[in-house]
Amino acid sequence: MSSPEPVHAWDEPEGIAPRGTLVVLPGRGEHGGVYERFGRRIAADGYRVRALTDPSPDPATVTDEAAKLLRDETLPGPRVLVGSDTGALYAASLAARGTPGLDALVLTGLPTAPHALAAATGWEAELDQRTACPTHRGRLASDVSFRRGALTDPAPAELPALDGIAVPVLALHGADDSVSPLPEARHVYRALPGVELVSLAGTRHDALNDLTHRTAAATIVLFLERLRLSPDLAPIAVPQDLA
Repeated sequence: MSSPEPVHAWDEPEGIAPRGTLVVLPGRGEHGGVYERFGRRIAADGYRVRALTDPSPDPATVTDEAAKLLRDETLPGPRVLVGSDTGALYAASLAARGTPGLDALVLTGLPTAPHALAAATGWEAELDQRTACPTHRGRLASDVSFRRGALTDPAPAELPALDGIAVPVLALHGADDSVSPLPEARHVYRALPGVELVSLAGTRHDALNDLTHRTAAATIVLFLERLRLSPDLAPIAVPQDLA
């Protein structure tokens, strides 16, 4: 087994009691640092964030590290696994296996088929498929640790058994995702009882790092706050009928 990649970490502000922990599994070609903007935003609301690297090259090592973090009692609960792209597949697999310490799951950009994208799409085409956010596009373009072309790698051969997941699940998916189209994702998520599927308008594959990244983070914080009160996820902010 190879040595695990460094864990990128963002903690709650000094003087603020921690409210829970998120463990992030990135997607194809990514590493934990790609989620710095997301990690800082979530940490500002009192949640600790630990981001690993793309599990695809070495699934056993990275998923073992994720499981270790979920069991770490020095990290505050609830402990939530966040997966993006193929990271969502590995996160769902950990949940389906009943990994100890896991309280909930957030899945974004879940691949809906094991096939790869068409080869030789080119770097600009890959960027267009990933995100329209100019800040994130610039980050990826200048990141020497980001692996270009990885989005054409095939996803794992089989989708995890979603019906075996017993923890609460929030699914975020870009309405303009051409890598994993929303109608296909909706069909896959039908196998998961109780899932909350939220589509993000004008959003491509990298749902946590696209133009709607603030809305994505806010949606996750609302989910986390409900989870802290009860795994039944009772609403906190309830629209009222003025009629």
